[in-house]
Amino acid sequence: MSTGTPAADASAARPLSLVVVDAGVGDPSSSRLLAGRIAHRAVAALREQGRTATTRSIGLGPLAVDIARAIVSGHPGEDLQAAIGELAAADGVITSTPVYTAGVSGLFKSFFDVLDGDLFVAKPVLLAATAGSARHALVVEDQVRPMFAYLRALSVPTSVFAAPEDWGASALGDRIGRAAVELAALMASGVGDTIADRAWSGYQHRFGGNATRAERTAADVDFDTPLMRLAAGGAPLRKEGPAG
Repeated sequence: MSTGTPAADASAARPLSLVVVDAGVGDPSSSRLLAGRIAHRAVAALREQGRTATTRSIGLGPLAVDIARAIVSGHPGEDLQAAIGELAAADGVITSTPVYTAGVSGLFKSFFDVLDGDLFVAKPVLLAATAGSARHALVVEDQVRPMFAYLRALSVPTSVFAAPEDWGASALGDRIGRAAVELAALMASGVGDTIADRAWSGYQHRFGGNATRAERTAADVDFDTPLMRLAAGGAPLRKEGPAG
């Protein structure tokens, strides 16, 4: 169905990009399994709205060394930078982390510590976690949701948590379905793009960030100014006065 303008029609016809980030390190991994189930339901929900989607999975286990190096050096390696690029271009993101000792995976937290804050501005995100005990059920709301609020993401209202006893219960499937519908609705509506397009200048930004809307990089800086020459240890050029 036409939305009235060629640009809007082209946007509606474009396949949406869904990126799944999981911090599971086991094989098989319950965090990866949960994220996969959610992604399957989200793609189905998008299809019901007449939208197609491509999915890309980012497993943090193989990136662990790159993540550690990036934290120390501030420079992501090639594989990590590729993952960051996938997130920057994503229309929606599913994150899934194992919970250890009442806290999210250190690998999961370290990965998001590496990212700049602009990357998730107004981006729809679904939060999920797994654990070996239901005692960890509040970790998503207590730790993960505040982290994505700081990153200025659009976290869907329903988070998904799975303990061992949940896997065979219909309640988990119901919760996955509800969260997937919420994510699909945000992605299909384009509300994240609308917010970012109209309010981008009002946010505090990181210079040269990885977000697709990042406006300034080192290449945009004019180093040939009196202030920049002085900062580099040179003398500013004197302005010539009128001839006497």
